[in-house]
Amino acid sequence: MTRCMNCGAERDADVCDVCGLGSTAAELTLRRKLLNRTAIFLLGAIALVAAVSRYPALDIDSILIFIGILFFPTLGLAMWVERRALRHAEVEALKRIYYGLVPVPWLLAAMLLANGALDHSIPHIEEARVVGKFSMPGAVHSRRLVVASWREERRLERVPVSRGDFDLFSVGDTADVQVQDGLMGIPWVTGVSRR
Repeated sequence: MTRCMNCGAERDADVCDVCGLGSTAAELTLRRKLLNRTAIFLLGAIALVAAVSRYPALDIDSILIFIGILFFPTLGLAMWVERRALRHAEVEALKRIYYGLVPVPWLLAAMLLANGALDHSIPHIEEARVVGKFSMPGAVHSRRLVVASWREERRLERVPVSRGDFDLFSVGDTADVQVQDGLMGIPWVTGVSRR
């Protein structure tokens, strides 16, 4: 006994009793759903990157690494489900895992947007010495000042800055980093100025 690729109901014959689709039609329906949900997942990943850049968290590198760890295995899982469907193998458990991962980038993007947009805490200014600079060219430019950390558990902070602020600072300069606590406890940078 196998499960229908469309609705997941157990079936004995080629045609599912619940949804009325044959195995070939159910496979095509599953592949169309996978394609649509993959598009939703990719848009969520883009929204997450936009949210990270709109309200830049101090731990932006850890967030981006987590996005990458989430992104590539999820796409790999979608491809695995599609390949198993082509071979008419059982896909129900893998399909449910994939469907559960699709909204995660949207939820994280909403959380980061709410963390910054709804944060009404007063920014506090942290004095930090610039120990390095990092600029990554490409479609999504990334410019960061590497500063000595003011937090106890950290040695360095990578503070996202605009192009003007990036060009303004040199190694050894002292910067005033304006930080807000964040609605959800994720500190984020509101601005950087020269001391």
